[in-house]
Amino acid sequence: MMKRVYCAWSCLLICVCIESGFLQDAQAQDTEVKSTVQTESAVRLKSTTVQAYKVKLKSNEVLSGAARISAGTLAINSLVSEPQMIDKVRITWNSIADAVMYQLVITKGKSPLKNHILTTKDEIYTNGYELDTAVFNVAGDDLYWQVRAMDVNGIPISQFTELQPLVMQEINPTAPKVTTQFDKMAYTPLYPVYSWIPYLKASEYEIQVFFDDDDNPKTPDQLLETDLVTDPKKYDYYDDTAYAKPGTYWWRVRAENAASQPISDWSEASYFTVTNTNIKVAALGDSITHGGGAVSNPPGYIMYDWETYAGLPILNLGFSGNTVESMLARFDADVLPFKPHFLVIMGGVNNIREGDSSDQVIQALSQIRDKCLVNKITPVFVTVTPINPRLMASVAGLNPTAGWEYQQLQINDWVRQQSAYVDVTPRLTDWRGWLSESLTTDGLHPDMEGKKIIGQTIGDYLKNTFQLT
Repeated sequence: MMKRVYCAWSCLLICVCIESGFLQDAQAQDTEVKSTVQTESAVRLKSTTVQAYKVKLKSNEVLSGAARISAGTLAINSLVSEPQMIDKVRITWNSIADAVMYQLVITKGKSPLKNHILTTKDEIYTNGYELDTAVFNVAGDDLYWQVRAMDVNGIPISQFTELQPLVMQEINPTAPKVTTQFDKMAYTPLYPVYSWIPYLKASEYEIQVFFDDDDNPKTPDQLLETDLVTDPKKYDYYDDTAYAKPGTYWWRVRAENAASQPISDWSEASYFTVTNTNIKVAALGDSITHGGGAVSNPPGYIMYDWETYAGLPILNLGFSGNTVESMLARFDADVLPFKPHFLVIMGGVNNIREGDSSDQVIQALSQIRDKCLVNKITPVFVTVTPINPRLMASVAGLNPTAGWEYQQLQINDWVRQQSAYVDVTPRLTDWRGWLSESLTTDGLHPDMEGKKIIGQTIGDYLKNTFQLT
């Protein structure tokens, strides 16, 4: 059996510390870290109630910053305690457009040749992976990693990334890594979707959402929601709560075993802010508005949100799976609190694929229009996007009702008669009248280029027609 490998750079670092006169500082930092651990333990008791203190997360950040091994260097506190064993490494990379999954390769030495490959990991559905390294000599074997993007059939759609040293990645992570990109959005979606990189050996995940009512790190925050994701292959959570109350919110996740016992710390807090003042444009719709694409990428990724490409701030009021009747039903609760000046209305694709008539869809859209006008909101309608029946059946297992093309044409004719409308359909449609296969993976949802077409077309219309910025 291979011996477990320890990081063995401590002698060199101790010599450097002594020669530079920094050993006492290192010991002082060790004392500080131990104090931090005590603070963490004390605050964790608080987190078992319906409230949690933000100072817990701040303590975690201090601890992880001091204890993390980066670039193969031992942390200061490791110099005066037991050397740290490398049990796992969390590898992360930038998302590649339209990747459904990734293939990860670990090599010995900086060579991509087959005889240098130690292991290959397939079907990775996030832009990160926790590698079990108990059988590898991470510090001593000169290990490298690289990834490439794959389509839904496991066929490469990109070249491998450049080989990079494995030891430069995150060593022995103690909590899941959050991947949502709320901080890069003009507004947080009304219905946020939380995502993370899967944690090694997790059987389920616990999610908590908090409301920070006073922006004071010394006071407890209100726990709004706790839920479990019981599928270990899941890496996202669609929150069906509408966050319309202004203020600061945050969420966190931790991994659990099959007995629902924690096997990780809580992740770092992921904050998002809700505002309801001076909202010029909001968008009401289904999953195409809500976001996500290429099958496995959730709405929390800006790459697959058409609002990203509009060139002006748009509040995302989309909800995955909605029909136009669902959009109408939640209008008062989801639209009116924000008092937008303009409402982009994009729906109907779920209706036509399920066999609803154009008259039924037009009736609901007309009622949404009337509600807008009563509340002094300018409605801006968007034509119904096409679908691709072949891909829907082969990838998503969905079989749209025959005659959907006629219903789409009738609805879009009505849309084009409205005072304000955007026609996104032509640039998404192939010679058959279907959603172009170059723009979708599952036949229903446009991927990145499709979302870019939608966002740019809507944004250009709003800017040119209403001089919005």
